[in-house]
Order: sequence, then structure tokens, then C-alpha cells
Amino acid sequence: MPKQKKQAVKPLIGEKLLTKVKQLDQLSREDKAKACGYYSYDPDGSERLNVMAFLNAILEAEGVDLDAQSQQHGSGTTGRQPSYMVSVQTNGNLLVGSAYTKQMELTPGDTFEIALGRKHIHLTKVEVDS
Repeated sequence: MPKQKKQAVKPLIGEKLLTKVKQLDQLSREDKAKACGYYSYDPDGSERLNVMAFLNAILEAEGVDLDAQSQQHGSGTTGRQPSYMVSVQTNGNLLVGSAYTKQMELTPGDTFEIALGRKHIHLTKVEVDS
């Protein structure tokens, strides 16, 4: 009697994938990949997990595009990219640069509440009633 070739199921994608991953939060990454259909069979019948394809599908379902080109602004140059780090100036001030205020769509006069954490400073925008 000839040996039957094992067939893998069609892997989940998009919202179905994200929902299934959330349901399986107690499992390992490999077990989640298998449960979501990210495996195949080698010619000898052994199972092979496709964890990288699983992780890429999750990124795609979340809307993350790692291959996207950075957006160009105006004259074709993007200028300096923000590092998301600041240093205390000699006068004790912290300067938040324009790259961050533009990204957050802030305008002159916006007011913030400062909350000090153990290792972070949190700025929460205060909505002023007109």
C-alpha cells in the first residue's frame, strides 16, 4: 500500500490570525504557529514549522510594513531623523525638538501635565476648554 502524502492546512491570515493568536496566548510561539497553520511537511513526511512566515503574517495583519520606503517631504530630503532621546541642557532644561512636536501635531501654546515615573517622564496633553 503506497504511503499517503500529508497535507498541511491553509494558514490563517489577517484578522482571523490575530484573533487566534490572542486565544492561544498561553502557548509558545512555535505552538501558535502550528495551530494557525504555519507548517508544512518535508518529502520524508517530517513536519516543518514556518515560524518566520507566521511572524511576518502577524506583522502584515497588524499593518506593519518593514519594506516600506520612508516618506519624502517637500524638497526630496527627510533631514535628520529623531532619535527619541534627549539630554539635559547645562541650565537644567529638557528640550523637545520640532521633529517630535510635528509628529504629535502640537501647536504653540499646548499645555501638558508632567508625570514622573521611575525611569520615564510622561507628558499628557491638557485639553483647555474654549
